[in-house]
Amino acid sequence: MNTQKYRRNPVLAFPERTWPDREIEKAPIWCSVDLRDGNQALVEPMNVEEKTEMFELLLRLGFKQIEIGFPAASQIEYDFLRMLVEKHMIPDDVRLQVLCQCRQDLIDRTFEAIEGIPNVIFHIYNSTSTLQREVVFKKDREAVKQIAIDGTRMVKKGLSGYHGNLQLEYSPESFTGTEVDYALEVCDAVYKEWDNATGQPVIINLPATVEMNTPNVYADQIEWMSTHLAHRDNIILSVHPHNDRGTGIACTELALLAGADRVEGTLLGNGERTGNIDILNVAYNMFSQGIDPELNLENINEIIEICERCTKMDVDMRHPYAGKLVFTAFSGSHQDAINKGEAAMKERNDGIWQVPYLPIDPADIGREYEPVVRINSQSGKGGVAFVMDSVYGYKLPKKMQREFADVIQRISEQEGGEVKPEVIMKNFRAQYLDLKDPFELQYVDINDNLGDDTASVHLDFKYLGKAYSTDAEGDGPVDAAKVAVRQCIPEIDFTVEDYTEHALSGGSHAKAAAYIEIKDQRSGEVSFGVGVSSNITRATIRALFSAMNRMVMRSKDYV
Repeated sequence: MNTQKYRRNPVLAFPERTWPDREIEKAPIWCSVDLRDGNQALVEPMNVEEKTEMFELLLRLGFKQIEIGFPAASQIEYDFLRMLVEKHMIPDDVRLQVLCQCRQDLIDRTFEAIEGIPNVIFHIYNSTSTLQREVVFKKDREAVKQIAIDGTRMVKKGLSGYHGNLQLEYSPESFTGTEVDYALEVCDAVYKEWDNATGQPVIINLPATVEMNTPNVYADQIEWMSTHLAHRDNIILSVHPHNDRGTGIACTELALLAGADRVEGTLLGNGERTGNIDILNVAYNMFSQGIDPELNLENINEIIEICERCTKMDVDMRHPYAGKLVFTAFSGSHQDAINKGEAAMKERNDGIWQVPYLPIDPADIGREYEPVVRINSQSGKGGVAFVMDSVYGYKLPKKMQREFADVIQRISEQEGGEVKPEVIMKNFRAQYLDLKDPFELQYVDINDNLGDDTASVHLDFKYLGKAYSTDAEGDGPVDAAKVAVRQCIPEIDFTVEDYTEHALSGGSHAKAAAYIEIKDQRSGEVSFGVGVSSNITRATIRALFSAMNRMVMRSKDYV
């Protein structure tokens, strides 16, 4: 690879930086540019119906600043903007942002487009980078600065015919490739020319039009500008990062540490080249740290569905927060940690989310628990146990988890790929709940009020197709049932090693699940059984019969 072909981009010498010692403490002002940056980046730009649906989504999400596009340069965007005005679709507390080059004809046309909109951000820009000055405009620093000054003057002049509330935004496009002292010179000149024309703060937007260096360099540039702008107290400092180097999110977060007040971006990061920054990503990062993102982001599935339909672009399975697999663990060790984290959190019961591998609760953004742990041949007992608990409510005893996980792993290895929760449950029923061979329990009547922990039981059951009816007493219902079975089938010899139970569902029709572990006295092998009933004692007897069936099935001694 010919590395000699490239030169390092210069970095800013700024030892006075303070951003590394700061923390993000509140949400910035958000501005969605989905209808401009996100739209112009599409192979097939959105039609009016799709633009309308996207606009309505942005309103529901709580955006108060939304950039529409270039109404002076695009008839579609002009017509869309006028439709929003004529149909009274713009809430009073929302500012629409329009973008315009510093040309008189375009500025005049833009003022025509925004007539009737109560609150507008008029966004002008010109590229100031060293490279573009040299190869695109072939102008020196003074000439390029004059473009910005003239554009500001044109907007200021146009105020006389506009009857709404207008705020100026200026962007030195390609800021990351611009010398900071020159970027400052241009921005200060714009502010001076504007001369507080509307009595509102000026938005100075510093775009990483192309990412050119590591995020710390961008943060230094932002803080340097923040500390050197002549009228910082009357300026809203905004950033508009892109993602050419794959560090757009880091650039955004470090820029916020460095003094940025406002962020322009798109939902899911759609934009030119590698995209704009993903506002959802930054907002959910804040949320995971206990900071209110000040957007309504509780239903990520709706956001994904509308964005995919309107942009005709699919969200990657590993996209942060939004991807189908980002809250998913296939690895056995990860699944085990998630399972234990969930259990510990329930036991702690302090309302604080702390689960390994899950930085936020998927349910908080509209995701269900079912896909959090997904089972394949790489999964372990913890994952199977998590699915059985979180999806179906069965809290398998620890020793039983391995036994059932082995069953599921064999299925995955035989069939290949993922084993869905419904397949896991189907096999759970087949392996434990629905076993009727060689034992089939037909009727049980239990009296455990005899005192001294003694219980009596009447059993009707079949063994290898032959019917039996018997009564017995024992030290509790399980022991009584064991005695009753051995009276009829003496070769069935086992001890009860462990027993657990829990409520399976709430409400007046709640069921109980019971688990029994028995040891075959002939082979020494351990078998588990599961029973379910609205009566806990009956569930226990069913669990015993389930365990006996599994014991017989696994042992040649009973064949």
